[in-house]
Amino acid sequence: MKKSIIANLDLALEGKRKIDWVRRNMPILRQIESDFEREKPFKGLNVLVCIHLEAKTAYLAKVFAAGGADVSVTGSNPLSTKDDIAAALASDGLHVYAKQGVSEEELFDNMNHALDIQPNIIIDDGGDIVEILHKQRSELRKNVFGACEETTTGVARAKERANNGTLKFPIMLINEAECKYIFDNYHGTGQSVWDGIMRTTNLVIAGKTVVIVGFGWCGKGIADRAKGLGANVIVCEIDPIKAIDASMHGCRVMPLADASALGDIFITVTGKENVLGKSHFPLMKNGVILANAGHFNTEINLPALESMAIENKCLRENIEGYKLENGHWLNVLGGGNLVNIACGDGHPAEVMDTSFALQALSAEYLSKNYSTLKPDVYHIPKEIDQEVARLRLWGMGIQIDE
Repeated sequence: MKKSIIANLDLALEGKRKIDWVRRNMPILRQIESDFEREKPFKGLNVLVCIHLEAKTAYLAKVFAAGGADVSVTGSNPLSTKDDIAAALASDGLHVYAKQGVSEEELFDNMNHALDIQPNIIIDDGGDIVEILHKQRSELRKNVFGACEETTTGVARAKERANNGTLKFPIMLINEAECKYIFDNYHGTGQSVWDGIMRTTNLVIAGKTVVIVGFGWCGKGIADRAKGLGANVIVCEIDPIKAIDASMHGCRVMPLADASALGDIFITVTGKENVLGKSHFPLMKNGVILANAGHFNTEINLPALESMAIENKCLRENIEGYKLENGHWLNVLGGGNLVNIACGDGHPAEVMDTSFALQALSAEYLSKNYSTLKPDVYHIPKEIDQEVARLRLWGMGIQIDE
């Protein structure tokens, strides 16, 4: 197998500075790294990490290496890969297959290169590696102990396979751990989405009408931060319970067709395809901002928007403007990719400390218990969730009653 495919090894020094910075601010993973260095739970095992390849992910990969694993790393999205981070990992001897801005074909080629390590444990984000193992690289499944899935989208894909009986190895549902959806989805997404939007547009949020499509934990975090920034918030939902929840959070709730003419900023966060589409675009105000906070870049129907536009051009870095026949410009951020990563630095380090601690400890659980686990989806053991929370409190210097 090729050792690495990266953009430029000369970028490694800057990447190492960034990894060192997040390490300073991820006390849970530092403690786990120390434990892994001593105990070597992954000695002789191969671990594949496929998550948005930036500094925090890189540190997680290094924690697995500290635990004795041979580690291959690839990115789950081409726009979120940071070339200096990839270079830093490659210079430290990990197998790295990732470049920023590659085509979809190159992205999946890199995933296949990463799979050549013949992984025992997989850390996946969105379920693409799991899908490749089920469809194209089935010969590698005999080596797989299991996978740990990071996102809502990947969990949905895993559950679908489990329900129809086609899942071939166990999958730990990281996204359904309490420490994941409360801290990562709610607090992390809530902050990082607005960070990405504000630094990219340099526009004020106060007084604007924000339309949030989807009110799960991520949507709730985005909505609450929007209100804190002074925005008027509209929520569009198909789930009646979530719609009531949105209303009781002080948001207006209405169909997307009605909200289309009212919003200044639209944020999709559903995990579904073509949520904003042909029927909505002509109704929108001139100058609206369209952003996606879901895993895949298909929530905003960009092919439909491109077909309707009489002109499109780059208006600013990471802002593509589309002019419709009515003269209105609709502005898409980050090519419709995850706005918090395509247009920012992703979740704060302290937030990802909890999520990646869950990944590390769940991978350790797989390494010890895979022989007793059937091909199915599994919730994170309560003791792992509780241990991560205890370590987080310790890192914050907070004590609680027993």
